[in-house]
Amino acid sequence: MTSQPVSTRQRLIQAALELFTAQGVSATTTRQIAEKAAVNEVTLFRNFGNKHGLLLAVLEESASFTNLGESLVRRATPPGDVYQALKDYASDTLQALERMPELVRSVVGEADQFPAENRRALGRGLTEANRYVAEYLATVIQQGDLHTYLPAEKLASFLNGMILGYAVIEFTSEFHELWESRDDFLENLVELFLHGAMSSNTKNTQEIADLPGVLVHTILQQAKKSGLQDYAIAYLLFAAGLSLTEIVNLQRNQQIYDANGHFLQVTTPGYVRQVPVNQWILGKRYGSYTDNPVTKYLKSRKDSQTAMFLDTVGTPITESEVLTRWQIWTHGLLTPQGQSPEITQAQHTWRVEMLMRGVSLENLSILTGCDRIQLQPYAYRAKEKAALEQATRLDQKLV
Repeated sequence: MTSQPVSTRQRLIQAALELFTAQGVSATTTRQIAEKAAVNEVTLFRNFGNKHGLLLAVLEESASFTNLGESLVRRATPPGDVYQALKDYASDTLQALERMPELVRSVVGEADQFPAENRRALGRGLTEANRYVAEYLATVIQQGDLHTYLPAEKLASFLNGMILGYAVIEFTSEFHELWESRDDFLENLVELFLHGAMSSNTKNTQEIADLPGVLVHTILQQAKKSGLQDYAIAYLLFAAGLSLTEIVNLQRNQQIYDANGHFLQVTTPGYVRQVPVNQWILGKRYGSYTDNPVTKYLKSRKDSQTAMFLDTVGTPITESEVLTRWQIWTHGLLTPQGQSPEITQAQHTWRVEMLMRGVSLENLSILTGCDRIQLQPYAYRAKEKAALEQATRLDQKLV
């Protein structure tokens, strides 16, 4: 007997939510709600007092935003791609709002007609949703993935405020040119949020020390003097941007090449990607897709070893062996900072060069397996180099 009032109450709340969503609050009558819930209108008044009392129950008991927030919190353990997590949260929130545009329009346009308790309930709902987002941000900040000069609660408020602002503009206006599309808004929202209000603790603040073209070509020539394999290894460092670990783990069957391109199938734990081997390095051409330092070296091989690179006794080369060879190639050379070139700078150089050539940050993320936040320092360095080049060209025009 005690379950009947609960069942009736839930039917009325669900009926009200559906009608508010379909036609707005003002256009919905208590009679329509009662009929949809298959109860007497007097029952609605007995349970909620009036339509605004029912709206209050809808606002307080809807779990839509809470569920979204809880989902975001779960993404923080273990930590994942912060950029993608926030973009997914923003996208899911917009999808939830897009399922009830008339309710959003009513809340925006008719809120001044609601009783104060309804407005307070709406505020409590937004605060609860904000709490979950703040909890997520506090977690990733504590884990060291990000640092910020603002409290997590404030950052969450700004993020949710921008999402709700987008929904209000989309539902109440037409033919604006504020953003190209929903995806354009989402991508720029998260980019602005992460790289304006927040920044990476180490990845975004590190200085990218790429190597100048003259030094790179000198290193390649030094490697060439040491033999075919050395030349091939140095070539891949600067032409494919591989890490030291990826170089030593390469297999002979992981290269794909034809008249239109040369690629490597690079395998890292939990991830496989294809990487182009560039025939042009900082303005100088090193062969063709089918005839370059790597293909020449592999064609010279007479053994049956599957590893792409071997040590002096014919076993797969080690990282320490590659480092020793790097030191031989770079002996006596200095970077613009007055230091000996480090092997990691080859990868930095390749990434900056790809961005300089017009590869987008998103596509570079696919090629490298790094997220966009990790690649931001390279984007800044590429812009810095482009600015310097433009300034140099202007100076040359005056001569």
